[in-house]
Amino acid sequence: MLGERLAYLRRREGISQKELGSKLNLSHYTISSYEKDRSEPNDEIKARIARYFNVSSDFLMGLIDQPLPYDREEGVLYLPRNMSPSAQRLFREFVAFWESQEPSRREEEPSSKAPR
Repeated sequence: MLGERLAYLRRREGISQKELGSKLNLSHYTISSYEKDRSEPNDEIKARIARYFNVSSDFLMGLIDQPLPYDREEGVLYLPRNMSPSAQRLFREFVAFWESQEPSRREEEPSSKAPR
């Protein structure tokens, strides 16, 4: 699966195996070997590949099908791909409503202090 994903990402970027190898400090033979699933990169190289293409290592290894970014921002919520446009609109309206509330009400948390 990693080989398929690597080949897909490389082609999407429009670069050759030689160019990718150069950017990752690997030979184009090594890139070819990964793409044909003849060998598998170690974890450090997987991280370099994921960072270069800005995809999660889970996507790269075929654990998920959505190419989430490697450098996800904290607080960013990714909606499910199959969420209907009307559900997305409703969700965005809810977030806009929530953001319009006074800041002190948004930050309120139920008291977690239990009597001793």
